[in-house]
Amino acid sequence: YIFLSFCLGFCTSLLLSQIPGHILAQTNNKTEIVCELKKEHVGVYWYRWSQERQNFEFLVFSNLLGKATYGTNISQDKFSVQSASSRTSYSLHISHLHASDNGTYYCSISQSSELLLGSGTRLGVVDVLPLPPKMTQEPLSRKPVRCVTKSKAAVRKGACSPLVWVPLAASILVLLLSLVPTAYRLHRLRRRLWLRIHRQ
Repeated sequence: YIFLSFCLGFCTSLLLSQIPGHILAQTNNKTEIVCELKKEHVGVYWYRWSQERQNFEFLVFSNLLGKATYGTNISQDKFSVQSASSRTSYSLHISHLHASDNGTYYCSISQSSELLLGSGTRLGVVDVLPLPPKMTQEPLSRKPVRCVTKSKAAVRKGACSPLVWVPLAASILVLLLSLVPTAYRLHRLRRRLWLRIHRQ
């Protein structure tokens, strides 16, 4: 266990890779982790690191012929391995998911008395998957209609609207017409005063 824990940080290799890096799955469902090898190997080991239990557990080994060897107390109904015809791709299938399956899963190959680990896949099992955020934006097809409505409202309420300037112009015209007689009377009054001054 000490050696394997050490390898978690220092023995990862470019000879193998894992996808995906993170999985969030629902209870009682199943999932799959893929391990890709750069070249054909005698077989692939699968391990699980449990942060909660602080242990590194051997799950299953699958050789080139597809024969699987399971670890202690590992259920064959839960874990199974499938290999591609090229023998450079191995898939770990996990079924009947439960909270106890939480952890980080590593595929591994043995080389020169060392276990080289993949990049790891973190699996989280939850009872209910989180829902995606709701779309609050209006559909694109409605945007032009909304814009037309706004522009009409702006014309009706704007300073240049006929509903505003027509009554205003009429009021100004009436005011000017009412001032004409008053101006005429003032003109006659000034003329009378001027005549009286000059007669004296």
